[in-house]
Amino acid sequence: MRRDTFLKSMAALAAAGLLPQAQAQAVAMKMMLPANPGGGWDTTGRALGKALQDAGVASTVTYENKGGAAGAIGLAQFVNGSKGDPNALMVMGAVMLGGIITGKPPVSLQQATPLARITSEYNVFVLPANSPFKTMDEVVAQLKKDPGSVKWGGGSRGSTEHIAACMIAKAVGVDPAKINYVAFRGGGEAISAILGGNVTVGGSGYSEFAEYIATGKMKPIGVTSAERLPGIDIPTLKEQGIDVEIGNWRGVYGAPGITREQRDALITKLEKAVQSASWQESLKKNEWTPAWLAGDAFASFVDQEFKNLREIMTSAGMV
Repeated sequence: MRRDTFLKSMAALAAAGLLPQAQAQAVAMKMMLPANPGGGWDTTGRALGKALQDAGVASTVTYENKGGAAGAIGLAQFVNGSKGDPNALMVMGAVMLGGIITGKPPVSLQQATPLARITSEYNVFVLPANSPFKTMDEVVAQLKKDPGSVKWGGGSRGSTEHIAACMIAKAVGVDPAKINYVAFRGGGEAISAILGGNVTVGGSGYSEFAEYIATGKMKPIGVTSAERLPGIDIPTLKEQGIDVEIGNWRGVYGAPGITREQRDALITKLEKAVQSASWQESLKKNEWTPAWLAGDAFASFVDQEFKNLREIMTSAGMV
């Protein structure tokens, strides 16, 4: 048998799950990143892909960015284009759930296969370096005076930073429906708008803003965690008298129509990846909190998150 024919045969057997585990582990994998380059999902997906390779469970990982509609466009492409593929992954998270609630896309997240939650991260609100405001108190004072004059910039409509902005308004006695929220297709676009002073306040996960905060190009004025992030001197909203706390978790889904055995094999690969030195370095670099939850427990978590987010968004006037 020719070598290329042999390799193709082995690849086909591995994809079908017919090789012994040790032989079938390192396969070529595909990663859907349902956002534009530069954002949290993009950073998470590429770090995870590197960890999969470093852990020896993926020979190569190819990436596809498809931003828009809080990940719903990428979700639709993943659902329609990856059916039955045991080597396809998609990064997702709380933002996608919010987008689905507000946007009602033509495909359902339930069509794909829940694998694991891998990280949690809190949102940080920042001001452009040249902002006339210096603190969250000053922003809130302006918000109370003229809600529409405060432009909140962040991810797609329904993202955790959008929800947090509405929660802040409600907490300080402002009608959340009057929030002037500017949605961007990805983290890169939002960062450009903040740096250019095109929005009053920007919101996202700390990892997306870290380098700009460190260089003084953005001024952090609040974080949505219950306590200050370890080693980071940013006041929480709660300690500033604003009773708002909301997290932004990220997870991974597999393709629709894969078998339970194929699902479990992917979970095993992910578990090995998040135990790798490469992933531990990414956690430290990006200030991500490990949040491993896999299989049926992760599926139940997502269902509960849908319910919780819908309640929050309804009370904030977003639905």
